[in-house]
Amino acid sequence: MDAIQRYFGFEEAGTNLRTEVLAGFTTFLTMAYIIFVNPAILADAGMPKDAVFVATCLVAALASIVMGLYANYPIALAPGMGLNAFFAYTIVKGMGFTWQAALGAVFVSGILFFIVTLLRVREAIINGIPHSIRVSITAGIGLFLAIISLKSAGVITGNPATLVALGNLHDPHTILAIIGFFAIVTLDVLRVRGAILIGIVGITVLSFFFGGNEFHGVFARPPSLAPTFMQLDIRAALSKGVLHVILVFFLVELFDATGTLMGVANRAGLLVHGKMHRLNRALLSDSAAILAGSVLGTSSTTAYIESASGVQAGGRTGVTALTVAVLFLACLFVAPLAGVVPGYATAPALLYVSCLMMREIAVLDWDDATEAVPATLTALAMPFTFSIANGVAFGFISYAGLKLLTGRARQVKLIVWIVAAVFLFRYAYLGAE
Repeated sequence: MDAIQRYFGFEEAGTNLRTEVLAGFTTFLTMAYIIFVNPAILADAGMPKDAVFVATCLVAALASIVMGLYANYPIALAPGMGLNAFFAYTIVKGMGFTWQAALGAVFVSGILFFIVTLLRVREAIINGIPHSIRVSITAGIGLFLAIISLKSAGVITGNPATLVALGNLHDPHTILAIIGFFAIVTLDVLRVRGAILIGIVGITVLSFFFGGNEFHGVFARPPSLAPTFMQLDIRAALSKGVLHVILVFFLVELFDATGTLMGVANRAGLLVHGKMHRLNRALLSDSAAILAGSVLGTSSTTAYIESASGVQAGGRTGVTALTVAVLFLACLFVAPLAGVVPGYATAPALLYVSCLMMREIAVLDWDDATEAVPATLTALAMPFTFSIANGVAFGFISYAGLKLLTGRARQVKLIVWIVAAVFLFRYAYLGAE
């Protein structure tokens, strides 16, 4: 016990083992929805749902272990929301690539992220990206998740005349989804721990009575990982048509990981003069998790902002992350329960997450059109073109273009010109496919 306290620095952090374990339970409850949502999203890309469930639990556990032991931060990791939607709906369903090629793209982006972190040039890249573009990417992913969740819930549907229309609000599945959404928001506002997870489980239970769902038990041996393990296709990922996808993966992973790590660390009081002492270790943990996830068979892994709930409960060291890891490993034995969760039960969780992501646009400088317009285009293009990649591209191109046309080219950092040029080349040479 003394060795554990010394290694994790309990005394310096003002914590103890009981507090850290309870904080880990709190974090897990707030993010456990991913074991239901991630397989559901990636199954839409044609991936075997049971294997993705196993991959999700394993990579979340492995990544959180590395974060806890190596970086010693109370931050848990799992496959990221938004990135899984980009994987399934843009790369696979939208662009027509196989899910194996998409996994290859995740792997290559992880290599780039790892190299950038290892060479300590991450800060230069982050500082070179305009703040307006950074926050609009988060908001745009929120809008993208919103349209996906509303479709899954049956609230909206396709229409040849208007593109989109109101769905059948008398459908039992849609009604259950609406009930689930209001339940999740209400529970979260009342500060009930695990509000999202409770909402998903609650609607799943109701689906057996009102949605025609069938119960197949709770516990069983973990399904096989073989259908997704080592199935990534790196050669296909390096083809000319998917190179910009790797760039988008890399940029979003970079912003998401850095922003989450800094935000959670700040709430935990772990920043010294605005900096994290072990930030590079945390980012190396994050990039290693991306590589591991692509090998196991899931989309990009990232640090979870839900870790802030554990910090609120007193978590200050890596023991919090280790506790989360143990709980994710335990989830491997509840595959039958995960398999019966319908899409309309996870849709409310997606919609609520998307609502929370939209708050980022509040910090935009709306008085400066050269900042606000590119940010708005970034956010709007994602749902309306059904592509996170297009949203990022529109943002960078319009930002550089408007600054140039208004005589403010000196305000644009080199990295923006490079990224804008890459996307321009993509549209001019490769087209919009």
